[in-house]
Amino acid sequence: QVQLDESGGGLVQAGGSLRLSCAVSGRTVTSYAMGWFRQAPGKEREFVARFTWDGGSTYYADFVKGRFTISRDNAKNTVYLQMNSLKPEDTAVYYCAAPKYGFNWSDAHWGQGTQVTVSS
Repeated sequence: QVQLDESGGGLVQAGGSLRLSCAVSGRTVTSYAMGWFRQAPGKEREFVARFTWDGGSTYYADFVKGRFTISRDNAKNTVYLQMNSLKPEDTAVYYCAAPKYGFNWSDAHWGQGTQVTVSS
């Protein structure tokens, strides 16, 4: 059974940084694509970042380019999202996702989410 456990969220001032972690069990992070999504209050869940199964290609939403970095530690089977220069509009619950095939996020494993709050 695949399980994703996010951590690292919290309250930070605008301009600050946080690093989110997603510990994966039940499959290796080197076998499939992985990604991060977020959902702000009253809004739909939106894509943030992802990389391919081999980690060789990353892709970011325009609103986080240059500020967020997705990475992974193969030995720890953990995926990270480094978030710098945070803005109040980055406030959301952040979710780690692991699609069962390719980049089909509609058929994926999801974590429980971690709250990120950015104060102005």
